[in-house]
Amino acid sequence: MDCLFCKIALGQISADVLFEDEEIKVFRDIHPKAPVHLLLIPKKHIESIAHLEENHSRIVERLIYTAKKVAEEVGLKGYKLVFNVGREGGQLIDHLHLHLLGGWSSADEKHINE
Repeated sequence: MDCLFCKIALGQISADVLFEDEEIKVFRDIHPKAPVHLLLIPKKHIESIAHLEENHSRIVERLIYTAKKVAEEVGLKGYKLVFNVGREGGQLIDHLHLHLLGGWSSADEKHINE
């Protein structure tokens, strides 16, 4: 399989990893759209939200809970969680991933409508 995120999950491609366990890896996005822009991926290849099956519910739960934990660890008071689905929805890598975006100052209102 020629999946960029699978290669990151396996350690074949380096990334700035902030968290890792047996199911999830969290690393910094190399093209950040916010002061803090992290990607949370399952180590198991799932193409997108559109490809989820009922037996994948635990992994989605783990992604969201891990995002909460990591946001606390990096000191975010507020943040956004985003799943892009399909090319029309902005998904560029065909591997399920959750964007954790935050770190804006309270004076910066631009992110509110993004």
